Amino acid sequence: MFQPRIPVNPLPTGIVTPLVQPTVTAGIAPHHTDHAAACNHHHAPAPVPVPAQSSALRLTPAGLAVVVAGGAGAVLVVGTVLVSMLLAVAVSAASVAVCAVVLRSLLNGQQRRR
Repeated sequence: MFQPRIPVNPLPTGIVTPLVQPTVTAGIAPHHTDHAAACNHHHAPAPVPVPAQSSALRLTPAGLAVVVAGGAGAVLVVGTVLVSMLLAVAVSAASVAVCAVVLRSLLNGQQRRR
């Protein structure tokens, strides 16, 4: 999935060549061969390659395991954060309630002394 792929240029003859062609220097003369003799046979046309569907996502079993493990890890992290926030709110509410009870008892004690 993360490996680079070299694009290819399929020719009608069925020969697949890469898009990048080597450059020919001026000092080298091209070599021509005359082996392509005409024959009287009827040849079938080369099969046309079917382009692969690029929209489909294909996962290997290892890739699927990584996706599942990543999703489970994300759920655990989000759950831990939410539970810790709820715990922080609960502790804050309890401490405010204790402070309110202490202040109430102090104020009631001062009024009884008078």
